[in-house]
Amino acid sequence: MTRTNLLTLAALLGAAPAAAQVQLNGAGATFPNIIYQDWILTYNQAHSDVKLNYQSIGSGGGIRQFSDGTVDFGGSDAPMSDSAIAAIQGNVLHIPTVMGAIVVTYNVPNVATGLKLTPDVIADIFLGKITKWNDARLTSINPGVQLPATDIVVVHRSDGSGTSYGFTDYLSKVSAEWKDKVGKGTSVNWPVGLGGKGNEGVSATVAQTPGGVGYVELAYATTNKLAFASIRNASGKFVTPTLESVTAALAGAMKMMGPSTDFRVSITNPEGADAYPIATMTWLLLHKTYRDAAKAKALVKYVWWAETEGQQKAPTLGYAPLPKQLQPWIQARLKSITAAGQPAM
Repeated sequence: MTRTNLLTLAALLGAAPAAAQVQLNGAGATFPNIIYQDWILTYNQAHSDVKLNYQSIGSGGGIRQFSDGTVDFGGSDAPMSDSAIAAIQGNVLHIPTVMGAIVVTYNVPNVATGLKLTPDVIADIFLGKITKWNDARLTSINPGVQLPATDIVVVHRSDGSGTSYGFTDYLSKVSAEWKDKVGKGTSVNWPVGLGGKGNEGVSATVAQTPGGVGYVELAYATTNKLAFASIRNASGKFVTPTLESVTAALAGAMKMMGPSTDFRVSITNPEGADAYPIATMTWLLLHKTYRDAAKAKALVKYVWWAETEGQQKAPTLGYAPLPKQLQPWIQARLKSITAAGQPAM
């Protein structure tokens, strides 16, 4: 081959387009952000043909951006309502990813560990009815703990939040007054307290506020070395939030599910002696139909990886992995996703 031909061939090869990289954007819940960022980093490194991005903006923002079509997938700890689903013509699937505990974290001077709380006391703290840490109702359930006469400073989410949904869902189940006056939702009219943006904001505010009490995902509490309480469950047992007690909570909820479930199941205040009472699943929001076949295929492939290989990362990052019994049901949902009339999986 002549020098001229070699140069021509080299020029042609240099001009050949590189394989297109599929960009997948998501946004939503802060609750699973720690594991989502880990998954995305791991997956991006192993799959150069895909670039995943997830913005931790809260469940409310995730649902809004997903519904508006400005992201390819959403993240939420609060299932979409029937009316919100109807507004996008039913074009959504709720795919659970991991489970976690919502913990009541506190910053009480000289009380680093061991605080116990009952459902009625938690509700009345967040209703603003219990205002001092040495209130008789608190000291009666914490014998031997020297609770100070420090003001209780409630810290709650300021943004639309699935963590708030799970927490207020629990309070609505255990307190008739809370249910009537406040109710459950990603955003509610909090009777008292300071607002913090994201699990990150609530964690930081509690850590910086003597007397502070708030609710965050377990991973954020452990990462920030925050104290958190044991809570009396529906069986009357004080349970510390652990991955095992979260798994026990789902065991009761699975009785309400079946192969055709849409996974929008609450697992707060469950039955079971060992079940932690404020546990929740978190969901990815995927469309049933996509216009872009390449995006749909890449997204479904990533989600299935997260549901299988990715689950191994959950315990080390403070989340409870999903039971393997759910995998066939999840796979069936992913196989139902289509793009341009063709299955994405």
